[in-house]
Amino acid sequence: MDCIRDMIVGLDTPVKLQNGTMIPAINLDNAATTPAFKKVVKEIDKQLLYYGSIGRGKGQKSAHSTKVYAAGRDIVKAFVNASEAYTVIYTNSTTDGMNKLASALIQSDQDIVLSTRMEHHANDLPWRERAQVVYAEVDAQGRLIIEDIERLLEVYQGAIKYVTVTAASNVTGYVNDVHAIAKLAHAYGAKIIVDGAQIVAHRAFSMQGDTPEENIDFFVFSAHKMYSPFGGGAIIGLTDVLNTHLPQFYGGGMVQAVCDDDVIYLPAPDNYEAGSPNYPGVVGMLEAMDILKNIGFQLIEAHEQRLLARTLAGLKQFPDVILYGDTKNISDRVGLITFNIEGFNPETVADFLASHYAIAVRQAAFCAHPYVRRLTGETNTSPCKAPTGMVRISFGIYNDEADVDCFLKAIETLISNTCLRKQMEHRMSAPLWLGMPHDRG
Repeated sequence: MDCIRDMIVGLDTPVKLQNGTMIPAINLDNAATTPAFKKVVKEIDKQLLYYGSIGRGKGQKSAHSTKVYAAGRDIVKAFVNASEAYTVIYTNSTTDGMNKLASALIQSDQDIVLSTRMEHHANDLPWRERAQVVYAEVDAQGRLIIEDIERLLEVYQGAIKYVTVTAASNVTGYVNDVHAIAKLAHAYGAKIIVDGAQIVAHRAFSMQGDTPEENIDFFVFSAHKMYSPFGGGAIIGLTDVLNTHLPQFYGGGMVQAVCDDDVIYLPAPDNYEAGSPNYPGVVGMLEAMDILKNIGFQLIEAHEQRLLARTLAGLKQFPDVILYGDTKNISDRVGLITFNIEGFNPETVADFLASHYAIAVRQAAFCAHPYVRRLTGETNTSPCKAPTGMVRISFGIYNDEADVDCFLKAIETLISNTCLRKQMEHRMSAPLWLGMPHDRG
């Protein structure tokens, strides 16, 4: 994958360690955000030379930008294998997209939505705040229990309007069979909404299932997790459904006419995109899609599986390391691992990796508090407070075996060096984490 490393911005940029040394950073926090492709930055720079107002002017630059922006919707649809029955709505992120969908689709606070205990807050809170939400559970290893989705659909007998589920978890990396879930939802008269934030840079995704009953109704994702961190994203949704609703985001560009006492709104996608659009974000996202397709998702998946296997094998050598999720059968996991080290707060581990090795990771509960509690065994408290959490490493297509080996060496150093352990504990004021062991390897 050396040639792919050459495609990424900033990999050789040095950062300062605690001792003052300058070395290139190792980014193992790709599930949060990815660096940009060089071609993405180049394409944005190129298109900004011809940038004009989108859909609002008659100048040549305005016409050019409007054409690129509009044509991009077909590129997005092709990327996720969506038919002409779907409309593409540009958003700033998955969170933005989920909030727009929830504000449009939920008609009453008595509407019932089926979600899961695996979800990121972006696919939980927008529904909680507007509807009645019921949750399917996860098993002891954190996998979604599909039978619990079916049980809840049966219990509510057609009253559930939407089933909303992540395509891949940002905590364990599990990939859900969303097409099987779609078939269940449709059998009970519900529509399915899929959070695609953690899948689009890792696996090929199709809105179409093997049968029409398995088709996905709505899919939402962010570009900043697919090598275009410029605030892009999209909703791909059924046009006929979108046209019967209106999001609670109002302003210019979404209306056909405004009179003193009346408003006539445009159909989707325009009525979901009030205000001036994020043109650079859209341009970058479209270029990133093209690059990912050219690299090939089979290659990306195989590369991630190799890095996962190598990292898990290394971490299992340390008795103090607690791993979460299934560490033996990993074929349904994208390139993501969560862990803890007994005696260390997650923040201590993350701080050590950054300050001594320039390794960027994520720590805490990853905006998925109910799921993290289930994995760590922490109880649901009253009053509510955030769980202590875990440490997460997540791979991009540019990470390699050398990154893994450096990470493993850093973990070995932290665990084995008593003086260093005391030094790190002294620096961090948070209490020691004494969680329940799950997979000690």
